[in-house]
Order: sequence, then C-alpha cells, then structure tokens
Amino acid sequence: MVAIEYIYATLLLYKAGKEINEENLKRVLEAAGVEVDEVRVKSLVAAIKNIDIARVLEQAVAVPMALSLIHI
Repeated sequence: MVAIEYIYATLLLYKAGKEINEENLKRVLEAAGVEVDEVRVKSLVAAIKNIDIARVLEQAVAVPMALSLIHI
C-alpha cells in the first residue's frame, strides 16, 4: 500500500505542472522530511503512468457535488 504522503507529493507535482517521475517525487518527499522508500516511489510512478490525473480529480469533485444535489 502506498502511504498518503506519496499521494500528496504526486498531487503537488501535478498541480505545480512538474513531471511526475521518481526523481521529482523523491525530492518532494525529502523536502517534507519523509523517509523515502525507493520501492514505493517506483511502484507509484509506474502505477500512475497511464492515469489521467485531471480526470480523476474531476470525478472526485463531481461525486460529492452530485450526492449533495440528491439530498436537496
């Protein structure tokens, strides 16, 4: 399982418009004082290689908004 700080670091790189690669991910984690696990970094970078992060974030925002409309 990937720790949440790795996900946050990935999102930070995405929002900053930086390439999400092993080197950049390690830099962000180290800057935050996280002890970097090379296996987790490699796994995460490989796992998100073909994921459209913009779309995932849109869906994450759309679902709660849609659910709030149902409860009106």
